[in-house]
Formats: sequence, structure tokens, C-alpha cells
Amino acid sequence: MKKETKNKIVTGLEEAISQNNSFYLIDYKQMTAWQMVELRKNLKRHGFQLKVVKNRLALRALADRFPELKSYFRHSTAIALTDQDPLALAKLLKDFSQQGKVLEVKAGIIEAHYLSPEMFGEIVKLNSKMDLIARIGYLMSYPLTQFLRTCQAPLINMGRLLSVLKQKRES
Repeated sequence: MKKETKNKIVTGLEEAISQNNSFYLIDYKQMTAWQMVELRKNLKRHGFQLKVVKNRLALRALADRFPELKSYFRHSTAIALTDQDPLALAKLLKDFSQQGKVLEVKAGIIEAHYLSPEMFGEIVKLNSKMDLIARIGYLMSYPLTQFLRTCQAPLINMGRLLSVLKQKRES
């Protein structure tokens, strides 16, 4: 490979890593070409990226930003990148790996924090950011809805009582 081509790949990878605040290093050695295409399509459909990289070029692109990842660049390595929801990407990778047992997450970076392979299983169990926001919204609105129901109860009961009285007078 020519030096200019290598430099383009390194700068492209540097830009991708700087634009996306979270990524996972994936070992794909047991995957067939069709499985890789399926994974790429699935990731692209959800707004994520997958880059297959040469280890030396990836190490050059990372430079000194994440020294704890250097030991994971052995054998076949791909990088799954996201700038949106790292938990959704983790769940997608976990689901894909459970389908065929062909994918293994080596390590990762979530919003500039190192993620060891052992912690990946714990990350997958977490709820997404939108789920947590929805729960907080529900918990904030619940007392108000209960208060409204309490205030409406006498009026509702009075309406029922009046309708029962009306039916008794008519019969």
C-alpha cells in the first residue's frame, strides 16, 4: 500500500474517532463475508458506522489518546463508531453476536471513558438515555396526575349520585 493511501486512511480514521465520542473494538475473525455485510447494513440502518482497519494504521490514528487500547489491536479488528447512543450500539452488537456467535467485543471507549471487555456485559444491561428521560418524566408527572384524580373524585362521585337519583325518579 502506498504511503499516500495510508495517510488518507489514518486521517479519515482520526476524523471519525474525533467526531464520534464512543466506539467499540470488535474481533470479527469468525465472520463470513455475508455476515459482515449484514452487520454493516444493520449498523448503517441505525445510524452507526463500522470500519475495518489495519492495526498499525489504527494505532497511528489513535496516537496517544487512548493508551489502554493499544494491547487490543491484534488479529482482525473492526471499529464500530457512534456519536449518538453508545448503549444502543452495544445492544445491537450483542444481539448480532448472539445470533451467530461470530462477533466478540474486545474493548471500547464510551464518551472518553475506557470500557474493558468484562464491562461490556454490564453496559448492555443498562437502559438507554431516552428510556431514563421517559422514566424521570413519568415520575415527575405521577404526583400531579394523582392530585388531579383526587380533586376530580368528588365531582365524579357527585355526578354519579345525581345520575342514580335521576334514574330513581324516572322509574
